[in-house]
Amino acid sequence: MNWDNFNQIALYLLVLLLVVKPLGIYMGKVYEGIPVGLNQWLAPFENWLYRVSGVKTGQGMGWKEYAVALLLFNILGLVVVYVIQRLQSLLPLNPMAMAAVSPDSSFNTAVSFATNTNWQGYGGESTMSYLTQMLALTVQNFLSAATGMAVLVAVIRGFIQKETKTLGNFWVDLVRSTLYILIPLSLILAVVLVSQGMPQTFDKSAKAAVLQPSKDSSGNLVAEQVIALGPVASQVAIKQLGTNGGGFFNANSAHPYENPTPLANFLEMLAILLIPAALCYTFGFMVKDRRQGWAILAAMLIIFVPCVFLTAHIEQKGNTLFSSLGIDQKASAFQPGGNMEGKEARFGIANSAIWAVATTSASNGSVNSMHDSYMPLGGLIPIWLIQLGEVIFGGVGSGLYGMIAFVIIAVFIAGLMIGRTPEYLGKKIGAFEIKMAALVALIPHFFILIPTALTLLLPLGKASIFNSGIHGFSEVLYAFSSAANNNGSAFAGLNANTVFLNVALGIAMFFARYWIIIPILAIAGSLSAKKIVPVSQGTLPTHTPLFVFFLAMVVLVVGALTFFPALALGPIVEHLMLTAS
Repeated sequence: MNWDNFNQIALYLLVLLLVVKPLGIYMGKVYEGIPVGLNQWLAPFENWLYRVSGVKTGQGMGWKEYAVALLLFNILGLVVVYVIQRLQSLLPLNPMAMAAVSPDSSFNTAVSFATNTNWQGYGGESTMSYLTQMLALTVQNFLSAATGMAVLVAVIRGFIQKETKTLGNFWVDLVRSTLYILIPLSLILAVVLVSQGMPQTFDKSAKAAVLQPSKDSSGNLVAEQVIALGPVASQVAIKQLGTNGGGFFNANSAHPYENPTPLANFLEMLAILLIPAALCYTFGFMVKDRRQGWAILAAMLIIFVPCVFLTAHIEQKGNTLFSSLGIDQKASAFQPGGNMEGKEARFGIANSAIWAVATTSASNGSVNSMHDSYMPLGGLIPIWLIQLGEVIFGGVGSGLYGMIAFVIIAVFIAGLMIGRTPEYLGKKIGAFEIKMAALVALIPHFFILIPTALTLLLPLGKASIFNSGIHGFSEVLYAFSSAANNNGSAFAGLNANTVFLNVALGIAMFFARYWIIIPILAIAGSLSAKKIVPVSQGTLPTHTPLFVFFLAMVVLVVGALTFFPALALGPIVEHLMLTAS
């Protein structure tokens, strides 16, 4: 890896860490109701929303009531997205006269956007009307992200409250996440992206004469190109900030209208990790021990940073088969070098690697390069990061509460080593919390491995695999890893827009999202009802470098033990075959 790549990665990490503290403090004050500017100015509007909707802000919810409210709200959103897609041919803001979306694709997309996964088995600019993109998909980008943030706040209250059965009010947490955090940040980012040339319009697609007319597969002369337009910037801003990832265009952020300039590329990459990283500081701020937030962030970075540099190194090294043919793959003044297949020349190796690792560690799923075209080990890293359970940053809110489940497992293991009842932030960790944390860690694994095996066994599943052999297996494994861990990115070469895969992936997305949220809220409810235990000489410090390293190793071991056999059958074997030849 050259110095140019190193400097770009270092700059990205530096800017990210600089914004963690101020944004983390701001979000902490928003959730605690401390005046911080925006929540003062918009407080009358917030209160009006509660009055109109009949929400009693002073009435707390137990974890079961909180979960029911969350599930009903998300299912309602899922139904609305489905109906809009099925009726879009009859609805306004459809200048290109898009037809209704098929039932199976509508189901898959509705589940995908409601669960913050944003898996897309369709081409956005050729399938969805402007109204569907805005009212269905963009709205869910806000609400699904706010749902994850609300659950995190409920979990934090489980640690800071004592001997109470309530976790706050879901509706208040949802509104504050949307009104004071997601909307303002998205508005700022959208305006900047428009300034960089990203479209934001209701005009119909433009047409341009091509320089060299050619004939299509039917023999018809093609003399003009249709250039898709639409309200792009508003959707792209929240797709990144909310770790949604669903693109307006089929090519996602590799499309020049969805990622027009190097500055837009940098800001979009920054937006992917902005809120997940800052929420770590928010966690420390709210539990009144900021060292705890830094410790969790450090554990994430221990895994994230090496993955970025390793991916950049693998891709910069290039394809060994090309080297054997005498093809020059070294970086020079005339070429970027390395494996540039599937990558934008304007972004190069470093920016492609940063984006690939950030989007798969953060359960964002947007792409500025095609992961399917990475070298086998370069493609293994994004798959594996997804399979860790979206806890290395992860989705907004969902990544941190997933990591907290691993913290509970880590202190339990440490307690076994020293023969002491495990504690975390003054709360004793009992059998119930361990069982629920184990469910959080294992449920996504079930919805990855079992559906992958069934897809490879059933004729309906195998019919969707265009690339036979090892790489075809990797594509299926990636698809279900992405669906079960709320990511949404994919290896190309898999026809996912079939009835079988639309339904199978939709089921995986739905259950892997909500079957994690329920045990997480159960943990929060159990902890909230407990007393706070004073710190003693036997208390395990959970902010030290030793615990940070231990926590990172627990995450790695769980991921390695579960998925190593599957990865060995896919990317690892593909790498060995490539180097052997």
